[in-house]
Amino acid sequence: MPGISRRTVLRTAAVAGVAAAAPPLLTACSDSSGGGDVSNAGKKLAPWPQYKPATAAKPDLAPTETGVQAGYTHYPSDLATSVKRTPGDGSTIKVMSVTFGTPPKAATQNQYWRAVEKALGVKIEYTVIPQADYQKKMATVMAGEADSLPDIINMFSGYVLPREQQFVQKRAQDLTPYLSGDAILDYPNLANIPTAAWRDMGRIGGQLYGVPLERPVTGSTLWLNQGMFTDAGMTDGWSSQDFAAVAKKATHGKTYALGAAVGSNFCQGVHSAAHNAPQGWDVDKSGTFHANYTDKRFRQAVAYQLQLRKDRSYHPEATSLSSPNLNTLFLNGTVGSMQNGFGAYTVLYPDSEGLLTPAPALPYTVDETPGGQVAARRSFGYTILKKAKKERIQMLLRVLDYLASPFGTKEWELLQFGVEGTHFDRAKDGTPQRNKLGEVENITNLPFRYLAEGPQVLFVPGRPEAVQAMHTWQQKVVPVTIRDASFGLVSSTLVAQGATLRAMMDDTVTAVIAGRSPMSDLDDAVKKWRSRGGDKIADELAKEHAANS
Repeated sequence: MPGISRRTVLRTAAVAGVAAAAPPLLTACSDSSGGGDVSNAGKKLAPWPQYKPATAAKPDLAPTETGVQAGYTHYPSDLATSVKRTPGDGSTIKVMSVTFGTPPKAATQNQYWRAVEKALGVKIEYTVIPQADYQKKMATVMAGEADSLPDIINMFSGYVLPREQQFVQKRAQDLTPYLSGDAILDYPNLANIPTAAWRDMGRIGGQLYGVPLERPVTGSTLWLNQGMFTDAGMTDGWSSQDFAAVAKKATHGKTYALGAAVGSNFCQGVHSAAHNAPQGWDVDKSGTFHANYTDKRFRQAVAYQLQLRKDRSYHPEATSLSSPNLNTLFLNGTVGSMQNGFGAYTVLYPDSEGLLTPAPALPYTVDETPGGQVAARRSFGYTILKKAKKERIQMLLRVLDYLASPFGTKEWELLQFGVEGTHFDRAKDGTPQRNKLGEVENITNLPFRYLAEGPQVLFVPGRPEAVQAMHTWQQKVVPVTIRDASFGLVSSTLVAQGATLRAMMDDTVTAVIAGRSPMSDLDDAVKKWRSRGGDKIADELAKEHAANS
C-alpha cells in the first residue's frame, strides 16, 4: 500500500478536528459581563435578511430546495467578479477566529496574507486561536475591556460559552439596521447566504448580531473504506442486521471495520440517527420539546452499538484514539470507517488517492423502518463586529461581503488558492493546483473562511466521479435528515448547565457501550439528567420556539 505523508495526515486531521469539535457542549472558564434579557420570547423579532441568490458559475449538478448541494464536476472556465470595488478604506482592522491549521507566517513574509489585504483594501492584524485553546482565549476576551475587542470576532459553534448571548448583546454591534430584511441587499454576497443559516444562528433579544457561516444540510457522516465494505457484502438498502454482519466479516486480524475517536461515543450520532432517535431535541405538534436521551430509540441505538462492540467490530482503542490518529488508521486501512463531518470530503478524497476510495454510508433500516441521517446546524458559528460608528460598520460588512464571495468567482479563487503563479498553477482543465508555497500559505493556516464564507458547493478538483457520487448520496439522505429542533433557540439553562449535563450522558453512554457499565446505568443517568436541568431546558426551548414560530 502506498505510504501516507505527514502533510496528508495533518490536513485530514484538521478537517477531522472541525467535525470532532462541533457536537460537544463545552464551557469556558469565564463568567463574562453583561446581564440583559437575551431570550426572544415576548420580543419584536427582526425580520430575517432577504435571500437573493448570487449569479456565478452554473452548476453541473443542480441543487434542490430541500438542501442537496450544487455540484461542480469541472472547474468554471470563466470566473465572475462578485465585488465591483475595493471594500476597505485603508485602515487597520483586527480580526480573530478559531483555526484548525498550523500558525501562519507573519504578514511581512506571507504573500497570501498581503494579497488578501490588497484585495480588501485594509491592513489586517489576525489573531488565530487553535481549536484546543479557543475556550480559554475567549474567556479572556469576553472578560476584557470593550475597547480591547477585535473589530471582527468569529464565535465558533464548537463550544457553548457561558453567557455568550449576554456578551454579544452587550459588546457587539446590533446589525439589525444593516442586515434585516432588504437592508442586506447592500451586501450582495451576504444576501446570498440562505435563510436556513440565519435561522440556525438565531436572534438574541429579537435582534441580529452576527453573520452566519453557512453549512450544508448533511452533518455527521459515517465515512467508509468502500472497497473493504463492498468486499464484506455491503448492499444498497441494508438493514441493521446486514450492517452488523458486514462489520463482523470485515473485521479480522488487526483490521477493524469500525473506527471511533475520543468523544464520539462509538459514533453514536450516526447510529442514533439510523434508529431515528432525535438528534439533540425534537419538538412535537403541540410545541413540547423532547430530548434524545428520553427517547426509547436512543436507548435501542446504544444497545445496538453495545452488540457491535461485543462482536469486536470496533477498534479496541475506540475510547482513547485521537481524531488525527483515527484518520491515520483509516487511511492506512487499519479501520474501515469513521464518523466525521460531511465537509471532511474536501480533503478526504484527495488524501486517500491511491490508498482507498472513501464513500459516505447510507443509513441502514431498523425493523424495516428506513434509517435517518444526522442534519447539521446550518450555521457553523457566526461573526460579530465590535461596536463602532456607522461608516466603519458598513466598511467591515463590505469586507465580510468580499470574504463571502461564491464559488465560481475571482474573489473565491483568490481566497481559496491565493495568487496564480505564486501559490498555484493550473491543470490542463483549468483547475487550480497548489504548489509548495500554496501548501504553506493558504486559507487553512490563515482562516479567512471562519470570518465569512459563501454557500458551500460540492467540488473536488480532478475528481468528477466523487462529486457525482456525493450528489447522488445527498439526494437519498437529505429527505431523511433529522434536525435538532433547538438550533437557533436560546436556553439560559442549556448555556449554564448544558456542558455538565452533556458530559454526564456522554460518559455514561461510552461506559455502557464499552462494557464497563450495565444498561441500567443509562436509565439512571437519564433520570438525573432530567432532574438536574434537562426538563427545565425543554420548557425554555418550548417558549423560544413559540416566540420564533
